Amino acid sequence: MSPNSNAPASGPPPEYDQEIKDMADYIHNYDIKSDLAIDTARFVFLDTLGCGLKALEFPSCTKLLGPVVPGTVVPNGARVPGTPYVLDPINGAFNIGAAIRWLDFNDCWLAAEWGHPSDNLGAILSVADWMNRTNKASGTEKINGGKTFTVKDVLEGMVKAHEIQGCLALENSYNKVGLDHVVLVKVASTAVVSKMLGLNEEQTRAAISQAWVDGQSMRTYRHSPNTMSRKSWAAGDACQRAVDMALKVLKGEGGVPKVLSTPVWGFYDVNFNKQKFEFQRPYGSYVMENVLFKVSYPAEFHSQTAVEAAERLHHKLKKLGKSAEDIESVVNRTHEACIRIIDKQFKPMDNYADRDHCVQYMASVMFVFGRLEAGDYPDESEAARSPLVESLRQRISCVEDPQFTRDYHDPEKRTISNALTVTLKDGTVLEEEVIEAPLGHRLRRKEAIPEILAKYKRHIEPHFPAEHVKKLVDLGNNPEALYQTPIDEYVDLYVTKKIL
Repeated sequence: MSPNSNAPASGPPPEYDQEIKDMADYIHNYDIKSDLAIDTARFVFLDTLGCGLKALEFPSCTKLLGPVVPGTVVPNGARVPGTPYVLDPINGAFNIGAAIRWLDFNDCWLAAEWGHPSDNLGAILSVADWMNRTNKASGTEKINGGKTFTVKDVLEGMVKAHEIQGCLALENSYNKVGLDHVVLVKVASTAVVSKMLGLNEEQTRAAISQAWVDGQSMRTYRHSPNTMSRKSWAAGDACQRAVDMALKVLKGEGGVPKVLSTPVWGFYDVNFNKQKFEFQRPYGSYVMENVLFKVSYPAEFHSQTAVEAAERLHHKLKKLGKSAEDIESVVNRTHEACIRIIDKQFKPMDNYADRDHCVQYMASVMFVFGRLEAGDYPDESEAARSPLVESLRQRISCVEDPQFTRDYHDPEKRTISNALTVTLKDGTVLEEEVIEAPLGHRLRRKEAIPEILAKYKRHIEPHFPAEHVKKLVDLGNNPEALYQTPIDEYVDLYVTKKIL
């Protein structure tokens, strides 16, 4: 450029958007001191691993897993629990993340946006396991100065990933602009993995900015007429993208400082109706402390209390000598999010993904069979082929109760209320069955813990001999021993010679 050029002189690079700076500051400078958060993370960790192993019973999931090139074994690679696979950390993150989310049975966070913060374990566990194996091996180039991780370190990473995803969701609805909530998995996982890899705070900002600029998933695959299985592996995709972004920055790639706020080209203008994010609270450990467990049913969370109410009513009908055959209609008094996401009274149930996101289908299965299991969703299942389930499904209607909607958004309550009123064919109207907080809610946490552990045990039993199942359950119940276990040694406890 000539000295007399009219082009503006280059100056210092722009500051990162404050939202990105706050995330990176939290990741690098906030210490998790909440015993409640860490203890809750322990149960989330066990529950999430169990959900991943349960998914391996379904060929629709396992067909997507494993190395890109069959037979590939990556030196010092990440292990995928319940499988013999040894993968690079990017593909490992996809495999673990896809299995975790496949059955929609891991934890949940409901706010202006909903999602499943334990999806982030796909990225965190893959990177931690790979780093431990690489840094312990002789003759390898060490990552982050040879850093290795214990289970406790992974739990702390989970708390931070939960917090970023959950706080971004409290006041900001991504679904209302057509984006899927896995954008938050990508951002939260990128932030946590960046520090694990040894990036400094400035580099972590760069990695987070790359996650925001990365093309975001549209949530149309969760809604009729496009509902399909991508919703089950979308979180795995977000996990692998997160690890990929962080590794690129580790190699020297820069960031996009004003990725959110740049007029015309930034995230807010392109993807968020020109609105800035709003924040209800600073980052801490609130989300993990208040996260929701899916204890009883593999079902979209807005339906959990409806299904529980249907289960209670199923037993009441039996006592009356009645059954689902005697039901004329059901009215579900509910909250707005339930209606917007899973009210599909007259929409066709074309596949698994339609059924596990239809409150009418899930309640109908419970009324008819007195159960709701993962095996009730496939096309060939008894429930999916039942004429009574289909007929009753179309006689279950939803109406919004504004108070239920207010309670859903109230940070002191965060209830997910549903209330079912059954009218029988003889004209009898049963007393309304109201359930405000599902079993996995903070208000019912003490009641839920034994059930969470029982669920974990059920999910791992098909994969291991009884004595090994007992070893895993006992270790999960021994925080002192669990927390100090190196994560690669812990993951080794889940390695199998073949998938079920």
